[in-house]
Amino acid sequence: MYHLKANGPFRWGYTTVTTEDEAQANTMMDFGFLRLKAGETYEEQSPKESALLLMTGKVTFAYDGKESQAERNSLFHENAACLHLPPNTHLEVTAHTDVELNITRTSGDVDFEPKLYSAQETRSEERGKGTMQETSTRIVRTVFDKTNAPYSNLVVGEVVNFPGKWSSYSPHHHPQPEIYHYRFLPKNGFGISIVGDESYIVTDHDSVKILDDRVHPQVTAPGYAMYYIWVIRHIDGNPYGVPTFVPEHTWVMEKDALIFPDRRQDDE
Repeated sequence: MYHLKANGPFRWGYTTVTTEDEAQANTMMDFGFLRLKAGETYEEQSPKESALLLMTGKVTFAYDGKESQAERNSLFHENAACLHLPPNTHLEVTAHTDVELNITRTSGDVDFEPKLYSAQETRSEERGKGTMQETSTRIVRTVFDKTNAPYSNLVVGEVVNFPGKWSSYSPHHHPQPEIYHYRFLPKNGFGISIVGDESYIVTDHDSVKILDDRVHPQVTAPGYAMYYIWVIRHIDGNPYGVPTFVPEHTWVMEKDALIFPDRRQDDE
C-alpha cells in the first residue's frame, strides 16, 4: 500500500505510479514518469495543476504561447529544472535527446502564470553538516514551496543522500501527504525507508507514500548514493511549512551534542 516497487526502469511513454483518486492510501496527487526517445513529442492539456521535473535529457517546452528549453545530465550532480503549470494549460514537450520527466499533478482551484524554474533558481542546501558526526549530511534541493509559489497546492524538491548517511533526520512528521521516489548510484544500491512503524528496503525506481502524520527518516547503504524526489500536497487551511520533529531525538542536531564514542554510560 505504501511501498510501490518498480522492478527496474519505466517503459517508454507515461507510467503511472499513483493517482489522486485511489480508494486507499490516497496522496491527493497523480505521480508518474514520462520517457521520450529523441525526436518524440508529447502533448497534453491537463485539468490539474502540474509540475514537470526534468530528470535527464534535453527538452523544449511549448506552453501558453511561450517556448523554453531545459537540459540535465545528472540527478546526483546537477540541480533540477521544473516546469510548473496551472490547470488547462496546453503543453508540448519535444525531446532533443532521450528524456525522462517526473510529472506530479493535483486538483484544486488555482490560477497562476506558468513558470519554468531553472536549475539556477532551485534552492540547494547542505543540511546536517557539522552535526551528528556528519552521519546525516545531505543535499536538499527545493524547487518551489510556499515561499516562492504561495499560490500552489504542491511542494516539489529533491534530496541526495551521501553513502551510508541519513536524511529526513532527526525524525519528523507532518499531516500533509508526501511521496518519495528513489534512484541510486550505482544503480544496484539500496536504502531503508521508515514510515511510522514500518520499514521498507527501497531500490532504484521504487516509490513510497507517506501519510497520516507518520515519521519518515531514510538511510542509504554504504557505497551507494541515494537520490529521491519529494513532493507534498498542501492541505486546505493547513499548508506544509515546518515539520514536527520527534522531541526525544532532537538533541542529536545540537552542534555540541555528545555522541558515541564521546558519550559514555555515565553521561546518560
